[in-house]
Amino acid sequence: MFSTNTYVERRQKLAEQVGSGMILLLGNEEEGMNYADNIYHFRQDSTFLYYFGINQAGLVGMIDIEGEQSALFGDEATMDDVVWMGSQISLKNKAKNVGVTCVAPRSQIASTLQKAQSKGQTVHFLPPYRAKNTLKLHEWLQIPVKEIKNETSVPLIKAIVNQRSIKSDEEIAEMEKALNVTADLHTTVMEVTQAGVLEREIVGAIQGIAVREGGQMAYPIILTVNGQTLHNHYHGNKLQKGQLVLGDFGVELESSYASDITRTFPVDTHFTEQQKAIYQIVLDAQMAAIEAIRPRISYQEIHLLAMEVIAEGLKAVGLMKGSVEEAVAAGAVALFMPHGLGHAIGLDVHDMEDLGEDFVGYDDTIQRSKLFGYSSLRFGRKLQAGHVVTVEPGIYFIPELIDKWQKEGRYTEFINYEALENYRNFGGIRIEDNVLVTATGRRVLGKPIPKTIEEIEALRKTVTS
Repeated sequence: MFSTNTYVERRQKLAEQVGSGMILLLGNEEEGMNYADNIYHFRQDSTFLYYFGINQAGLVGMIDIEGEQSALFGDEATMDDVVWMGSQISLKNKAKNVGVTCVAPRSQIASTLQKAQSKGQTVHFLPPYRAKNTLKLHEWLQIPVKEIKNETSVPLIKAIVNQRSIKSDEEIAEMEKALNVTADLHTTVMEVTQAGVLEREIVGAIQGIAVREGGQMAYPIILTVNGQTLHNHYHGNKLQKGQLVLGDFGVELESSYASDITRTFPVDTHFTEQQKAIYQIVLDAQMAAIEAIRPRISYQEIHLLAMEVIAEGLKAVGLMKGSVEEAVAAGAVALFMPHGLGHAIGLDVHDMEDLGEDFVGYDDTIQRSKLFGYSSLRFGRKLQAGHVVTVEPGIYFIPELIDKWQKEGRYTEFINYEALENYRNFGGIRIEDNVLVTATGRRVLGKPIPKTIEEIEALRKTVTS
């Protein structure tokens, strides 16, 4: 939790940007895994956390713009709560810590909203991503369930995106805490990996360190020898010599700010020559992209720059041919990198995407590409100082996709399908860091994690010898 003034100022700024009406921000409820009392780990809604700062289930926040007052709705702990969960800090005291003096029971939510509507106030709310919150909005505002998403407030969404996109120094500090733990996780993975180990054994070590440091995983762990599958959450493979391990994982600590890092390394002490050549292309693309980051350049431009570096590298090893510029413009490189260069990150690993990916990543001046792969770029807008983005190029050899494109005769002027036969079992490589846009350029956040070929091989030789 940040200072009281931080939350007061955030709410004041939001009210100023929205202009009028009642802002309704729903916190999350506890959710049962397989029955009501056996719950998932609770995760507060990030926007509620940003403006009200209280990590407790069952809360609702309101900002009355005309009345210049914030209110928190929730119920105080009962004796049953104390018996099962221990002594609780009162909701009034928690509210006081974030600068809210008006606290009311949940039973008054509906009447408060109805009163606002009767005065002609617009009730601004966000698109719900949980069914319970959809039903609450239906009950409180008398909006048909099917119309809830159509009635969400675009002015509120845009105001929140504008505000949350620019990270303060205190937010950056929290992200770096998470990144420093994540660095330890990735280094540990490189230290414990060897042939004969199951992927899930490594996953267990990762989760153990995160818990030990007072955190949890920011998203489901990707740890796989089948890196050609972009979001591979299966962990049952036994590592074998000659394979590559792709690890994509990050943590969030008490503040809930996320980290998101990827490293790829060999099961052996060294890369094969084939692996080394492809790895260096990905690293060159990442370094070029990072170097290009600065205010006022669009991330879409940097994505295309990374694709050019990848195309040049693949042409040099005989997997692509023809004009690099034309191949990139046509979208041929997406056979090897069918995803975007990166995304915004903050309280969410894909920051604010519950509000609408295009609101976060695009605007009236920069539109999402319709090309395969390029359309998966989640964040394409012009960069501003305070933005934090992931930079995560990759090269993947997906047999099913290769076969499909070859059968369809796609991009034969750019892709050497015959040469690809030698890469069918290669897997995939991705390298990812989190980068802050500064007033004059960029800064890679967190302590360094080995990523050059020399650094990785030096570490692998030390721990497997």
